[in-house]
Amino acid sequence: MAQVKAKKALGQHFLTDLNVAKRIAATIDKDNLPMDAKVWADIPVLEVGPGMGVLSQFLMSAGRRIKAVEIDTESVEYLHKVYPDLEVVEGDFLKMDLSEIFGGEFALIGNYPYNISSQIFFKVLDYKDSIPVVAGMLQKEVAERICCKPGSKVYGILSVLLQAWYDCEYLFNVPPGVFAPPPKVMSGVIRLTRNSRTELGCDEKLFKTVVKTAFGQRRKTLRNSLGGLIPSSSPIMQDPIMGLRPERLGVEDFIRLTLACS
Repeated sequence: MAQVKAKKALGQHFLTDLNVAKRIAATIDKDNLPMDAKVWADIPVLEVGPGMGVLSQFLMSAGRRIKAVEIDTESVEYLHKVYPDLEVVEGDFLKMDLSEIFGGEFALIGNYPYNISSQIFFKVLDYKDSIPVVAGMLQKEVAERICCKPGSKVYGILSVLLQAWYDCEYLFNVPPGVFAPPPKVMSGVIRLTRNSRTELGCDEKLFKTVVKTAFGQRRKTLRNSLGGLIPSSSPIMQDPIMGLRPERLGVEDFIRLTLACS
Protein backbone atom coordinates (compact mmCIF):
# COMPACT_ATOMS: atom_id res chain seq x y z
CA MET A 1 0.00 0.00 0.00
CA ALA A 2 1.22 3.41 -0.92
CA GLN A 3 2.38 5.95 1.58
CA VAL A 4 0.78 9.31 1.01
CA LYS A 5 2.89 12.42 0.64
CA ALA A 6 2.24 15.31 2.97
CA LYS A 7 1.00 17.70 0.35
CA LYS A 8 -1.80 20.19 -0.03
CA ALA A 9 -3.18 21.27 -3.39
CA LEU A 10 -6.41 22.72 -4.71
CA GLY A 11 -7.79 23.06 -1.19
CA GLN A 12 -7.35 19.35 -0.48
CA HIS A 13 -5.94 17.81 2.67
CA PHE A 14 -4.68 14.31 1.98
CA LEU A 15 -5.89 11.41 4.08
CA THR A 16 -3.06 9.38 5.61
CA ASP A 17 -4.93 6.94 7.84
CA LEU A 18 -5.45 3.70 5.91
CA ASN A 19 -8.11 2.43 8.30
CA VAL A 20 -10.23 5.51 7.69
CA ALA A 21 -9.66 5.21 3.93
CA LYS A 22 -10.78 1.59 4.00
CA ARG A 23 -13.89 2.55 5.94
CA ILE A 24 -14.78 5.27 3.45
CA ALA A 25 -14.31 2.91 0.49
CA ALA A 26 -16.58 0.38 2.20
CA THR A 27 -19.51 2.81 2.21
CA ILE A 28 -20.41 1.70 -1.32
CA ASP A 29 -19.73 -2.01 -0.79
CA LYS A 30 -22.70 -4.25 -1.51
CA ASP A 31 -23.01 -5.43 2.08
CA ASN A 32 -23.10 -1.86 3.39
CA LEU A 33 -25.64 -0.37 1.01
CA PRO A 34 -29.25 0.09 2.16
CA MET A 35 -31.46 -2.83 1.14
CA ASP A 36 -33.27 -0.83 -1.55
CA ALA A 37 -29.93 0.19 -3.07
CA LYS A 38 -28.52 -3.31 -3.60
CA VAL A 39 -29.45 -3.09 -7.28
CA TRP A 40 -26.62 -0.57 -7.68
CA ALA A 41 -23.99 -2.68 -5.96
CA ASP A 42 -22.15 -3.74 -9.11
CA ILE A 43 -22.06 -0.55 -11.18
CA PRO A 44 -18.66 1.06 -11.95
CA VAL A 45 -17.18 3.68 -9.67
CA LEU A 46 -15.83 7.15 -10.40
CA GLU A 47 -13.46 8.56 -7.79
CA VAL A 48 -13.02 12.33 -7.61
CA GLY A 49 -9.62 13.70 -6.58
CA PRO A 50 -7.71 10.49 -5.79
CA GLY A 51 -4.50 12.37 -4.96
CA MET A 52 -1.92 9.72 -4.10
CA GLY A 53 -4.44 6.87 -4.22
CA VAL A 54 -5.05 6.23 -0.53
CA LEU A 55 -8.74 5.58 -1.23
CA SER A 56 -8.21 4.16 -4.73
CA GLN A 57 -6.33 1.11 -3.49
CA PHE A 58 -9.32 -0.08 -1.47
CA LEU A 59 -11.81 0.71 -4.23
CA MET A 60 -9.74 -1.33 -6.68
CA SER A 61 -9.64 -4.31 -4.34
CA ALA A 62 -13.46 -4.49 -4.34
CA GLY A 63 -13.47 -5.90 -7.87
CA ARG A 64 -15.53 -3.21 -9.61
CA ARG A 65 -14.38 -1.13 -12.54
CA ILE A 66 -12.82 2.07 -11.22
CA LYS A 67 -11.95 5.34 -12.93
CA ALA A 68 -10.41 8.30 -11.15
CA VAL A 69 -10.58 11.97 -12.13
CA GLU A 70 -7.53 14.00 -11.09
CA ILE A 71 -6.56 17.53 -12.12
CA ASP A 72 -3.09 17.64 -10.50
CA THR A 73 -0.37 16.53 -12.93
CA GLU A 74 2.00 15.35 -10.21
CA SER A 75 -0.70 13.16 -8.71
CA VAL A 76 -1.59 11.75 -12.13
CA GLU A 77 2.02 10.74 -12.74
CA TYR A 78 2.22 9.14 -9.29
CA LEU A 79 -1.01 7.17 -9.85
CA HIS A 80 0.16 5.88 -13.22
CA LYS A 81 3.38 4.67 -11.63
CA VAL A 82 2.04 3.14 -8.41
CA TYR A 83 -1.38 1.97 -9.67
CA PRO A 84 -0.88 1.09 -13.36
CA ASP A 85 -4.23 -0.74 -13.46
CA LEU A 86 -6.18 2.31 -12.32
CA GLU A 87 -7.88 4.20 -15.16
CA VAL A 88 -7.02 7.84 -14.54
CA VAL A 89 -8.85 10.64 -16.33
CA GLU A 90 -6.83 13.84 -16.13
CA GLY A 91 -8.88 17.00 -16.00
CA ASP A 92 -11.29 19.21 -14.09
CA PHE A 93 -14.26 17.21 -12.78
CA LEU A 94 -16.46 20.31 -12.71
CA LYS A 95 -15.95 20.87 -16.45
CA MET A 96 -16.38 17.27 -17.59
CA ASP A 97 -19.29 15.69 -19.42
CA LEU A 98 -19.83 12.81 -17.00
CA SER A 99 -22.08 10.97 -19.43
CA GLU A 100 -19.00 10.18 -21.53
CA ILE A 101 -16.97 8.53 -18.75
CA PHE A 102 -18.85 5.23 -18.45
CA GLY A 103 -21.76 5.68 -20.83
CA GLY A 104 -24.21 4.60 -18.15
CA GLU A 105 -24.81 4.50 -14.42
CA PHE A 106 -21.94 4.79 -11.96
CA ALA A 107 -21.29 5.42 -8.29
CA LEU A 108 -19.42 8.55 -7.25
CA ILE A 109 -16.98 8.64 -4.35
CA GLY A 110 -14.08 10.74 -3.14
CA ASN A 111 -12.25 12.62 -0.47
CA TYR A 112 -13.69 15.79 -1.92
CA PRO A 113 -11.59 18.98 -1.91
CA TYR A 114 -13.16 21.32 0.64
CA ASN A 115 -13.10 24.36 -1.63
CA ILE A 116 -15.23 22.79 -4.38
CA SER A 117 -17.28 20.19 -2.50
CA SER A 118 -20.57 22.11 -2.82
CA GLN A 119 -19.97 22.58 -6.55
CA ILE A 120 -19.35 18.85 -6.91
CA PHE A 121 -22.71 18.04 -5.34
CA PHE A 122 -24.53 20.62 -7.44
CA LYS A 123 -23.03 18.86 -10.47
CA VAL A 124 -24.32 15.52 -9.13
CA LEU A 125 -27.82 16.94 -9.51
CA ASP A 126 -27.21 17.49 -13.24
CA TYR A 127 -26.44 13.76 -13.58
CA LYS A 128 -28.84 12.37 -10.97
CA ASP A 129 -30.27 9.84 -13.43
CA SER A 130 -26.76 8.41 -13.99
CA ILE A 131 -25.48 8.56 -10.39
CA PRO A 132 -27.63 6.42 -8.10
CA VAL A 133 -25.07 6.29 -5.27
CA VAL A 134 -22.78 9.07 -3.99
CA ALA A 135 -20.46 8.73 -1.01
CA GLY A 136 -17.35 10.25 0.41
CA MET A 137 -15.77 12.72 2.78
CA LEU A 138 -16.08 16.46 2.92
CA GLN A 139 -16.00 19.25 5.46
CA LYS A 140 -18.33 18.37 8.34
CA GLU A 141 -20.31 21.58 8.00
CA VAL A 142 -21.14 20.84 4.36
CA ALA A 143 -21.81 17.16 5.10
CA GLU A 144 -24.27 18.13 7.83
CA ARG A 145 -25.94 20.70 5.57
CA ILE A 146 -26.57 18.06 2.92
CA CYS A 147 -28.07 15.56 5.35
CA CYS A 148 -29.89 17.72 7.91
CA LYS A 149 -33.66 17.98 8.18
CA PRO A 150 -35.86 21.09 8.02
CA GLY A 151 -35.55 23.28 11.09
CA SER A 152 -31.77 23.11 11.33
CA LYS A 153 -29.76 26.32 11.16
CA VAL A 154 -27.53 24.80 8.45
CA TYR A 155 -30.45 23.56 6.32
CA GLY A 156 -30.28 25.30 2.96
CA ILE A 157 -30.31 25.17 -0.82
CA LEU A 158 -28.12 22.09 -1.16
CA SER A 159 -30.18 20.27 1.49
CA VAL A 160 -33.47 20.73 -0.38
CA LEU A 161 -32.19 20.12 -3.90
CA LEU A 162 -30.31 16.92 -3.00
CA GLN A 163 -32.99 15.55 -0.70
CA ALA A 164 -35.52 15.94 -3.51
CA TRP A 165 -33.73 13.13 -5.34
CA TYR A 166 -31.59 11.28 -2.77
CA ASP A 167 -31.86 9.67 0.65
CA CYS A 168 -29.00 11.33 2.52
CA GLU A 169 -27.13 9.68 5.39
CA TYR A 170 -24.46 11.18 7.63
CA LEU A 171 -22.27 8.17 8.44
CA PHE A 172 -19.35 9.21 10.67
CA ASN A 173 -16.93 11.96 11.69
CA VAL A 174 -13.26 12.12 10.67
CA PRO A 175 -10.86 14.10 12.92
CA PRO A 176 -8.18 16.49 11.57
CA GLY A 177 -5.29 14.36 12.80
CA VAL A 178 -5.65 11.73 10.07
CA PHE A 179 -4.77 14.22 7.31
CA ALA A 180 -1.57 15.76 6.02
CA PRO A 181 -1.59 18.65 6.54
CA PRO A 182 -4.30 18.59 9.25
CA PRO A 183 -7.25 20.85 8.40
CA LYS A 184 -8.63 23.26 10.97
CA VAL A 185 -12.07 21.67 10.79
CA MET A 186 -13.70 18.28 11.31
CA SER A 187 -14.69 16.19 8.32
CA GLY A 188 -17.69 13.98 7.79
CA VAL A 189 -18.51 10.98 5.59
CA ILE A 190 -21.91 10.80 3.94
CA ARG A 191 -23.77 8.57 1.52
CA LEU A 192 -26.57 9.52 -0.84
CA THR A 193 -28.73 6.87 -2.52
CA ARG A 194 -31.22 7.71 -5.24
CA ASN A 195 -34.80 7.68 -4.02
CA SER A 196 -37.81 6.46 -5.96
CA ARG A 197 -38.80 9.90 -7.26
CA THR A 198 -38.84 10.10 -11.06
CA GLU A 199 -40.26 13.61 -11.37
CA LEU A 200 -41.05 16.52 -9.09
CA GLY A 201 -44.55 17.17 -10.35
CA CYS A 202 -43.56 20.75 -11.11
CA ASP A 203 -41.13 22.58 -13.37
CA GLU A 204 -37.67 21.52 -12.15
CA LYS A 205 -35.92 24.70 -13.25
CA LEU A 206 -38.52 26.84 -11.51
CA PHE A 207 -38.25 24.63 -8.40
CA LYS A 208 -34.53 25.44 -8.21
CA THR A 209 -35.28 29.13 -8.64
CA VAL A 210 -37.84 29.08 -5.84
CA VAL A 211 -35.46 27.29 -3.47
CA LYS A 212 -32.52 29.56 -4.27
CA THR A 213 -34.65 32.71 -4.02
CA ALA A 214 -36.11 31.70 -0.66
CA PHE A 215 -32.74 30.88 0.89
CA GLY A 216 -31.14 33.90 -0.73
CA GLN A 217 -33.21 35.92 1.75
CA ARG A 218 -33.45 33.30 4.48
CA ARG A 219 -34.15 35.82 7.26
CA LYS A 220 -37.32 36.94 5.51
CA THR A 221 -40.63 35.10 5.52
CA LEU A 222 -41.59 33.38 2.31
CA ARG A 223 -44.30 35.97 1.71
CA ASN A 224 -41.59 38.59 1.40
CA SER A 225 -38.83 36.60 -0.28
CA LEU A 226 -41.07 34.96 -2.90
CA GLY A 227 -43.31 37.95 -3.57
CA GLY A 228 -41.71 38.44 -6.96
CA LEU A 229 -42.38 34.84 -8.03
CA ILE A 230 -45.83 34.05 -6.65
CA PRO A 231 -48.74 36.23 -7.83
CA SER A 232 -50.29 38.28 -5.02
CA SER A 233 -53.67 36.91 -6.08
CA SER A 234 -52.59 33.29 -5.50
CA PRO A 235 -54.54 31.59 -2.67
CA ILE A 236 -51.28 30.33 -1.18
CA MET A 237 -50.32 33.88 -0.24
CA GLN A 238 -52.91 33.63 2.55
CA ASP A 239 -51.63 30.25 3.68
CA PRO A 240 -49.77 30.07 7.04
CA ILE A 241 -46.79 28.58 5.20
CA MET A 242 -46.03 32.01 3.75
CA GLY A 243 -45.32 33.32 7.24
CA LEU A 244 -42.48 30.83 7.69
CA ARG A 245 -38.80 31.11 6.85
CA PRO A 246 -37.35 28.71 4.26
CA GLU A 247 -35.43 26.48 6.71
CA ARG A 248 -38.78 25.25 8.09
CA LEU A 249 -39.90 23.74 4.78
CA GLY A 250 -39.35 20.29 3.30
CA VAL A 251 -39.12 19.23 -0.34
CA GLU A 252 -42.88 18.77 -0.74
CA ASP A 253 -43.48 22.28 0.61
CA PHE A 254 -41.15 23.77 -1.99
CA ILE A 255 -42.88 21.77 -4.73
CA ARG A 256 -46.18 23.26 -3.58
CA LEU A 257 -44.72 26.77 -3.68
CA THR A 258 -43.34 26.13 -7.18
CA LEU A 259 -46.77 25.07 -8.43
CA ALA A 260 -48.20 28.31 -7.01
CA CYS A 261 -45.80 30.29 -9.24
CA SER A 262 -47.40 28.97 -12.41
